[in-house]
Amino acid sequence: MPVQTAPNAVPQPELRDPFALELVKNALAAAADEMALTIARTARSFVVKEALDFSTALYLADGEMIAQGTCLPFHLGAMPYAVASVRRTYEGRIRPGDLFITNDPYDGSTHLPDIVLVKPVFRGKELIGFSSALAHMTDIGGRIPGGNASDSTELYQEGLRIPPSRLWRQGEPDDAMFRLIERNVRVPDKVLGDVRSLIAACAIGEREMLKLCEQYGISDFVSLCRDLLDYTERFTRAEIAKLPDGTYRFVDYIDSDGIDPTPIRFEVAITVAGDAIVVDFEGTSPQVRGAINCVYPFTRSTALGCIRSILDLAIPNNSGYFRPITVKAPEGTIVNPRPPAAVAARGLTGVRIGDTIFGALAQIRPDMVPACGANAPEVGVSFGATGPDGRPYVYLEFLVGSWGGGPDRDGMDACTGTLVNYANTPAELIEADLPIAVERYGFAPDTGGAGQWRGGLAVERHLRFKIDRGTLQIRSDRRKHLAYGLAGGGPGAPAAATVVRAGGREEDFPAKFLTTVNTGDILKVRLSGGGGHGEPSARDPRLVDEDLAEGKITASHAARHYGRA
Repeated sequence: MPVQTAPNAVPQPELRDPFALELVKNALAAAADEMALTIARTARSFVVKEALDFSTALYLADGEMIAQGTCLPFHLGAMPYAVASVRRTYEGRIRPGDLFITNDPYDGSTHLPDIVLVKPVFRGKELIGFSSALAHMTDIGGRIPGGNASDSTELYQEGLRIPPSRLWRQGEPDDAMFRLIERNVRVPDKVLGDVRSLIAACAIGEREMLKLCEQYGISDFVSLCRDLLDYTERFTRAEIAKLPDGTYRFVDYIDSDGIDPTPIRFEVAITVAGDAIVVDFEGTSPQVRGAINCVYPFTRSTALGCIRSILDLAIPNNSGYFRPITVKAPEGTIVNPRPPAAVAARGLTGVRIGDTIFGALAQIRPDMVPACGANAPEVGVSFGATGPDGRPYVYLEFLVGSWGGGPDRDGMDACTGTLVNYANTPAELIEADLPIAVERYGFAPDTGGAGQWRGGLAVERHLRFKIDRGTLQIRSDRRKHLAYGLAGGGPGAPAAATVVRAGGREEDFPAKFLTTVNTGDILKVRLSGGGGHGEPSARDPRLVDEDLAEGKITASHAARHYGRA
């Protein structure tokens, strides 16, 4: 698509009822958040109820998103594709009481573990809109427990693939679909428990939309939603118009896909022209054999989330925000693969897409954007085993670490990043539910990039396994291409992963690996450190002293990077 050139003045038409618009905007946001709270309170798995890997949203009948819960920005621009797939597949056949499901990354989802439910909202026989919820399942079948194998080479190896289908039919559950899911996953109690939490959330969204229709009438409610979308577009364009025009470029890398050792290039050019933005990934590497390819909806959603973070926080979360932003991703690249490319571990690629975009945005807003961190789920740990009694165990976690140094502060240690609202699972819960002991969970000194504002420290976790013949897979990166610094700041320390066998022998592994673990084996995984911001020589000596006193850096690190004797 060509770059859209907007007039200098942003039109501000008079709203028909600004008071009602404000009330509806807040009511929709509250409804989407109530859906999210319902999932958090009723889900069964750690990855949903503790890590909070889920999202909620509401739509008009034509698929326009009118609200999203305070969930994952990664999902902001991807969820509408599920509604579009349902509308396309069941055109003319959507009935009151229906509930649809999909996890097909090439038809509504972004990888198989992300199950999306879409519930049509009817008032009488009139379709008003849709209520939708998405969650990352602990397992989706496939060759490796957890459904996130990074070494699969085609989609068919990755698990159960559900095209847009009915989960409920006119108010009655489709038992065959529930049985199909139950028979194809390793931990059906957790997976179906999470699916039922999504069903409850969709029902909440339906209830709240119908309340608004009752309060305002269908016609006025829909008109107010249209006004809200237009208002959001104008708000977004006004914010973009404040940015300096120009084209801003950045390049970053993933070390490899775990199969081919060749580094994978991510190149972005962000063009700001008036009140519109184009994000272009021309020059990015072709799709790869490993399962880290990223389908276009997730690439687009990542770009939308990154840009959202440098604009006014008061912009509503709806599809009016999408309109001034065009995202181009050449087909056949790692950011827009052709099927049946494997995509299960696409979260790592989403992280790197974000890092690349933020590198370009730092040129647009150097006063706001920090150096690169490890604060998104760059390390994925998947473990599965069967106990002596036949009980299956699956542990799935995407670890988040620390921020890069900012223009006016050190990088935050152990804090979720801009594109995710994740949390690491508490050690006590892991130990209570799984045959795993958490031996260490803390910071590694000397791992934050040096700078006037130091990068956040690397987070590390040591897990001791208490069961034999377990399957362990690690998806990580940042061994060779480190978290970058900005304005003269140094890069963060590299990530690392080793397994200490029960007999004491330590084995080093590459960034992406699959191995068998037994009782007494210990996984030691460390995320990368955040990059520094500004020249290290400009760092306040008092901050260096504080870091030394708190054990965040050692004396040798202070001498090497900050000239301390």
